[in-house]
Amino acid sequence: MNTTLTKSAHTLVSKRGSWFVLGGIVILVTLLFGLLSGPGEDRANESAPADSESTQAAQLLQKFPDADKQSVMVVASHEDGSTLSSDEQAELGKLGGTLGDYIDSTQNGDSSQNGESSDAADSAAGDDASQASRPIMSEDGKAALLMVPIEVGLTNSDTAETVDGLRDFIADDSQAGALEDSGMSLLVTGGPAIGADIASAFGGADFTLLIVTIVIVALLLIITYRSPILWLLPLIVIGTADGLASTVTGAIGDALDLQFDTGIISVLVFGAGANYALLFISRYREELGRESDHRLALGSAWTHTASTILASNLTVVLSLLSLVFAVIPGTRGLGIAAAVGLLIAAAAVLFALPPVLAICGKGVFWPFVPKVQDATDETAATDETAADEASAATPAAKPSIWRTIATRVVKKPGIHLDAGIVILGVMATGLIGTSVGLDQSEKFRVQSESAQGLDVLSEHFPPGESQPIWIVADSSHADQVADSVADIDGVVRANVIDETTTEGSSISKVMVTGEYEPDSPAGLDLITDIRSDVHAIDGANAQVGGAAATELDVRDGNAQDFLTIAPMILAISFIILLGILRAPLVAGTLLVVNVASSAAAIGLGAFLSRAMFGQAVLDAQVPILAFLFLVALGIDYSIFLSHRAKKESVVHGARQGMIEAISHTGGVITSAGIVLAGVFAALGMLPLMVLGQLGLIVGVGVLVDTILVRTVIVPAIISLVGNKMWWPNKAITHSKYKYSGADAAAAGDADIRDDQPANSAHSSQASSMQTDEAQADGASTEGTRLLVESDRDEATTSAGHGRH
Repeated sequence: MNTTLTKSAHTLVSKRGSWFVLGGIVILVTLLFGLLSGPGEDRANESAPADSESTQAAQLLQKFPDADKQSVMVVASHEDGSTLSSDEQAELGKLGGTLGDYIDSTQNGDSSQNGESSDAADSAAGDDASQASRPIMSEDGKAALLMVPIEVGLTNSDTAETVDGLRDFIADDSQAGALEDSGMSLLVTGGPAIGADIASAFGGADFTLLIVTIVIVALLLIITYRSPILWLLPLIVIGTADGLASTVTGAIGDALDLQFDTGIISVLVFGAGANYALLFISRYREELGRESDHRLALGSAWTHTASTILASNLTVVLSLLSLVFAVIPGTRGLGIAAAVGLLIAAAAVLFALPPVLAICGKGVFWPFVPKVQDATDETAATDETAADEASAATPAAKPSIWRTIATRVVKKPGIHLDAGIVILGVMATGLIGTSVGLDQSEKFRVQSESAQGLDVLSEHFPPGESQPIWIVADSSHADQVADSVADIDGVVRANVIDETTTEGSSISKVMVTGEYEPDSPAGLDLITDIRSDVHAIDGANAQVGGAAATELDVRDGNAQDFLTIAPMILAISFIILLGILRAPLVAGTLLVVNVASSAAAIGLGAFLSRAMFGQAVLDAQVPILAFLFLVALGIDYSIFLSHRAKKESVVHGARQGMIEAISHTGGVITSAGIVLAGVFAALGMLPLMVLGQLGLIVGVGVLVDTILVRTVIVPAIISLVGNKMWWPNKAITHSKYKYSGADAAAAGDADIRDDQPANSAHSSQASSMQTDEAQADGASTEGTRLLVESDRDEATTSAGHGRH
């Protein structure tokens, strides 16, 4: 594998190879854009599991005449809460007729295109107008409803055009204007309007999210690299990858009929791509401190980071692919699309970024171009023996805040571990009092017109009026079903309103109005009671659907997904960690700590959601997605750190190896965490509460993971156990190293390190074991650096850069 990596690196960074590879990638990307770009297909909006009762009821409801017609409601009320006068009621009646005529004129053409006859369209339009012309007054006389049937589209975006047109018409209509001038509000709400508001909320939002994400990544890369040039290269590569991912996932979505949010895909591609680029360029900068030829340094950096990036990417991709077992359509679609997007992001960083850097040269680091003598100064600053230098995995990192922190943690691991556990515990208390499941009015971060209308409606009408419960049953038992349901506590009325024949059977539609808000606990309990009641009627074959029933099935589906997917994510993460580290104790510890960190992050995110959004309830989809991203991305950083710690521990022992690993990776892991947290925070730009909560929780969790877990908790645990933590790796478990002299002195505790003769005697054994370990892992150490044996002259080789 080492030979394969070496040859691949040489192809990517050599003078001819870099141009050849980059040209091939440009051609391939251009072809994919040309072949897969297109307008895309409209896909139905499905939120509940395909086999749920609400979905089956919805499919049966589509078999009734005018199934594509649903009513939106115009809620009229005075802002001061006064009673509507008889004159105002009469004016509302006229407005209802006007709205019916408007819908007739705008949608008549659509009916003809759908194959309906003109007479049928006119008849339906006339019915619409008559229904819209009669205002329904509340019992207190302070509000009125105008029911306006409209044709709903296949998607919420299609329906949004009709709803937005209706609102614009009301805003421009003179009758409506006169009513509003008198202090009356006219709010368009109801099921179709809610779906339309969700779709309209995303109008231009994805573009805004993309721009904000690019700005965040650009600023953080500039701060990290401190170069006016370097940040552009990874940003261009990742931006191209995001565009390609959008095109490819769109084509896959059309082919497989998948539902997913494109904004989350962009966030993941930019976040993960920036993380991979940071890791790779950080190692490239490190190699430039030891090698003047930038192509050799670049090839060595690629060889040492490629396996880590691939393992990291594989962890997240496989975790995302576990979502194919989800029952919620949006979750399943997101898993497949996001997995494809991350594969493209990794491929861009591994195969497009190296040729770009090779062609541009090391001048892109200007004004802080690394120089070879920097490494000499670093080595001279250490107090290692010549034998130790010959066997070291890498020259010691410069004295830095990360080395200081790591040394102090390793010196007193118990205290730091206890402090870390207490912090995570305090964060997890945010879960207390947090429930799952937002109602319709809470789903918007900024309240929409439909949500405002629902609030007014619930004040003056039975809350269930806005979103009735629908029951489809055999016609022979329809009256029995309606009578039985009408006797259930919480039901205002139940009526059989339509009948049709399908596949030789006659079915009827029963409309049920409840007295509770559809998404409230009482409203969802009412659905359960109704289902229990109608299922007990032999021969009725009743199916209960509607918005409240769908919400109940969605919540149950998300809970089922969490119980199914979470163990799969943990198993995938453990297997990959075990495969990379070959140390079950370390792999298990990292996984347990990661789960604890994820729970703490969700708790802190829930607390911040209450503080920032005034929302104590999490959306039903947030727990599963937050857990997925926190665990999978957390394992990412575990791989970055532990892979380096393993190599360092072969030579230095577990404790000093962890110090070296944190010293070399602390900066890049923290930078990567800040970039990823910033990118996820950009989700707060979107208007839906679910995305705001998800971005907040994952952003906070990533910061906690990089700053607290990787820097304090994990090093403390490994330091407490020592070399035995890496069992069965004999190269580490048999090591006698604890502390280097320099770090022991810095910690003020030179007594805990082995004496110098023991260290010197052990150096040859460590060197031998390191070679065996490198071969077992399939990755080269610094002593067998890529291309150096053949391309570096003898003088450089003898300068003590760690060659065996």
